[in-house]
Amino acid sequence: MTFISKTPHADVVLIGGGIMSATLGAFLKQLEPDWTISLFERLDQPGLESSDPWNNAGTGHAALCELNYSPAAKDGSVDPSKALLINEQFQLSRQFWSHLVDQKLIGSPKGFINTVPHMSFVIGEDHTRFLRTRYEALKPHTLFRSMEYSEDHAQIAKWAPLIVKGRDPKQRVAATRAAEGTDVDFGALTRELTTYLGNNGVEINYGHDVTGISRASDGGWNLSLKYPKSGEHSKIHAKFVFVGAGGGALHLLQASGIPESKGYGGFPVSGQFFRCTDETIAAQHSAKVYGQASVGAPPMSVPHLDTRYVGGKRSLLFGPYAGFSTNFLKNGSYLDLPLSIRPSNIIPMLAVAKDNMDLTAYLVKEVAKKHADKVEALREYYPEAKDGDWELITAGQRVQIIKKDPQKGGVLQFGTEVIAGRDGSIGALLGASPGASTAVPIMIELLKRTFPRNFKGWQSKLKDMMPGYGVKLDENPDLAVELEKATAASLQLESVSASR
Repeated sequence: MTFISKTPHADVVLIGGGIMSATLGAFLKQLEPDWTISLFERLDQPGLESSDPWNNAGTGHAALCELNYSPAAKDGSVDPSKALLINEQFQLSRQFWSHLVDQKLIGSPKGFINTVPHMSFVIGEDHTRFLRTRYEALKPHTLFRSMEYSEDHAQIAKWAPLIVKGRDPKQRVAATRAAEGTDVDFGALTRELTTYLGNNGVEINYGHDVTGISRASDGGWNLSLKYPKSGEHSKIHAKFVFVGAGGGALHLLQASGIPESKGYGGFPVSGQFFRCTDETIAAQHSAKVYGQASVGAPPMSVPHLDTRYVGGKRSLLFGPYAGFSTNFLKNGSYLDLPLSIRPSNIIPMLAVAKDNMDLTAYLVKEVAKKHADKVEALREYYPEAKDGDWELITAGQRVQIIKKDPQKGGVLQFGTEVIAGRDGSIGALLGASPGASTAVPIMIELLKRTFPRNFKGWQSKLKDMMPGYGVKLDENPDLAVELEKATAASLQLESVSASR
């Protein structure tokens, strides 16, 4: 590690030390081992913002339990297409991680991924009808073949005792369960990947702010660097820049001046979680249980009671309780939102503000919610929860995308979006969930768009690393089973295919 970059030039500069930059760096090291790469992170360690296990839900998002990926239409039907897409994407992530483990490029998978069944749990007649319809839409598909459904309290109690114990036995409930679900510590995975990069010639620079970015005369980029601890300044020239700075990506993308950045804005949403580290309680719950979002709530605010593995210890997490803050990073500035306003994005931002009054009302209500109200929300999922067993922690910031829309003027988009300069010399990622879980296919998409001339030659290497690359596993059941078994073995996970 250096304090101020010793390298005046690099083929690739990665801005941000989170899961996205680490994943892109790992791909490039595999595909072009001779390229020079430098990574810059403003904090003293990698993976401390949105990739940190206590700053996100840690779910290996595969749409097994997240109801917002398969909402009901007006006629009550459920379209499984988005859920299928996200599951396919997560399978690619599993395959790439398995490749890295098999090649001994990163350490034990137990440090970052563990089997934790994924469940959806709903209360009431209408929600039960929806969940049953969703189950019937997903169950026939190869990637959801293991899913189980029940409205029986006793059966649900076998899957997740804490959500049933103490509940009114006459209450109408329903649940689905997918045994192959996972819990992922993306902070630990990020550290594994950055260690691999640092051991293979990548210059890793922590405690560095990238304070400016401007076009160089040769078509590359000049980056201004600052090391706040000493006040030192430096510069580096890059042929290609990836802006993977989480909530901080928007400001740097705007500073680049590329036309593709015009019109984008950000809407920050903060949050809190209840955490229980009592091992006797945590031992009674092995599941990620997702429910329905409140009316007006953003998709990222879906309540869930999660089993987490962090640092080898098992704990429980419940939330989130949404809030609002104008900073784009947990360690950012309250001026982040106002300083992101530009002539090109003010109309989309005003349009979003006008069209999302229900979201604003929801956030105001959440901010005003008392501690006792938060505990009551927990008891909807864990009826016998005791206040003293849980501590309230602040989660990471999520910056949802605001973008132009021909009809509405602007829309608030939940998800992630790859932004790439027309000449392929710069790329960036904006947005949030499912984010980290689909980092692998997202970075493949970025490589395809920013290195079009190289990408064709990389196809065979990508296929070697990820045998399911370019294939819809849901339409190839034999290959899906084969890869589920193989990745489960490599990542030391329980295999649903092996048990059949």
